[in-house]
Amino acid sequence: MKVSPSLLSADFGNIARDVEMLNRSSADMIHLDVMDGVFVPNISFGFPVIEAVCKVAQKPLDVHLMIVEPQKYITQVRDCGAAIMNVHQEACVHLHRTVEAIKKEGMKAAVTLNPSTPVCMLEDIISDLDMVLLMSVNPGFGGQKFIGNTIEKIRRLRELIARAGSHAEIEVDGGVNADTAPLLAEAGADIVVAGSYVFKAADPLEAINGLKAV
Repeated sequence: MKVSPSLLSADFGNIARDVEMLNRSSADMIHLDVMDGVFVPNISFGFPVIEAVCKVAQKPLDVHLMIVEPQKYITQVRDCGAAIMNVHQEACVHLHRTVEAIKKEGMKAAVTLNPSTPVCMLEDIISDLDMVLLMSVNPGFGGQKFIGNTIEKIRRLRELIARAGSHAEIEVDGGVNADTAPLLAEAGADIVVAGSYVFKAADPLEAINGLKAV
């Protein structure tokens, strides 16, 4: 299992220290949640913080835009050093155009689905995607309880990917821990985003290793 620790749960007063810890870890990438207080009921951080993280990070940056009109910020995300730009299906009126623009700027294109959005919404675009992120909590806050229906949703998405011959990876974000990660892996997830479980652990490096071993 690939692991993408979420900086939303890091110590913002010591963010460079926490990023350097992730550099030493077995994590595959670093997840950054950008929230605008409009698309989701919270505000996190913006491009200056992503740029600062990029200067320290030795792992690819997985930038998840929980914002309205994310297509307006594709070049800024690229300039911040993102390897993956992740936009919500619910926030993009012209999703195909946005995905193509992300790829044109040299980033991998990912699309996120909220818990209530069915995977069939991606049926006509799945072959163009590098990643699909399924939210297993309602977006906007860390530390929420895992939504159990996500397991069956992963299976449906895995079937869609196989049917289309797509190479998209499945990422899951929300309520990931030692109990839920094996269920996600069994259902077909490739990557887990873990925030509270990693950064609140007595040994974050070991917590990441445990998820990797699933």
